Amino acid sequence: MELPSYAELAKMIDHSLLKPTMTEDELEVGCRLAVEYDVASVCIMPYYLGRASEILRGSDVLPSTTIGFPHGGQSSRVKQLEAEQALNDGARELDMVVNISQVRSGHFDAVRTDILSVLQPTHARGQKLKVIFENCYLTEAQKIRLCEICGELAVDWVKTSTGFGSSGATLEDLRLMRQYSPAHVQVKAAGGVQDLDMLLKIREIGATRSGCSKTRDVLDELRRRLALGGQA
Repeated sequence: MELPSYAELAKMIDHSLLKPTMTEDELEVGCRLAVEYDVASVCIMPYYLGRASEILRGSDVLPSTTIGFPHGGQSSRVKQLEAEQALNDGARELDMVVNISQVRSGHFDAVRTDILSVLQPTHARGQKLKVIFENCYLTEAQKIRLCEICGELAVDWVKTSTGFGSSGATLEDLRLMRQYSPAHVQVKAAGGVQDLDMLLKIREIGATRSGCSKTRDVLDELRRRLALGGQA
């Protein structure tokens, strides 16, 4: 099978800088690595987003951050305020966690309202929203209902996981989310995409983005294979 181009795969990666123990030196190095490898975005801890936006300015790498992270249990008003602050700090994309408790309780009207509280200010500013399900805690029926709600609201991506739950992206969940999401909603994998082969597998399923903390390893391996195949 012929490999996709470097640009096609690099622009699938949201370089993840979300571990709470990372130092500011590590965050800065991570942002510069993202520019060097020309990935899609940097998804960084919210407090450092303003600085990340400065580092990324002039590149094709977008600044992004998380909302309601990692458990989704904040009130909708707090999530809205988080989103507004992040947009003011330069976010071009936001990754919000649904209220997992409300999903598991079957309170889907509240879930819809919660998503809208972040979606409306984000789209009003011309930016994009990814909605994180945290699939490891949900039933298949709950995942499908979330796909339906996100399709009705026209969010930009549905996303498997935070990377901080009991497990991350699975191929089965990605197939389910692609099947039950309308064409205008993209799918993002997160948690467990640690090598090039997994990135290629999720791309084949139809995912267009992946969170990744092993960006250098993944893209160095891609460059190696492209060179061996005479495509570099």
